[in-house]
Amino acid sequence: MDLSQFSGFLVFLAIFTMGFWLMILLITFIIPYWLVGYFKEAWKYRKEGKAEVKK
Repeated sequence: MDLSQFSGFLVFLAIFTMGFWLMILLITFIIPYWLVGYFKEAWKYRKEGKAEVKK
């Protein structure tokens, strides 16, 4: 294995590792945070809609 193959392998490993950790971050923090925020907003608007109907 010469230097160009080795450097290509290192670049591949770096990109693969960054992608792996990005997927872990998305699955564990960002997507659940987005979903919780969405459902909180939907619940708030639904409550406001029911309050207007009762008036």
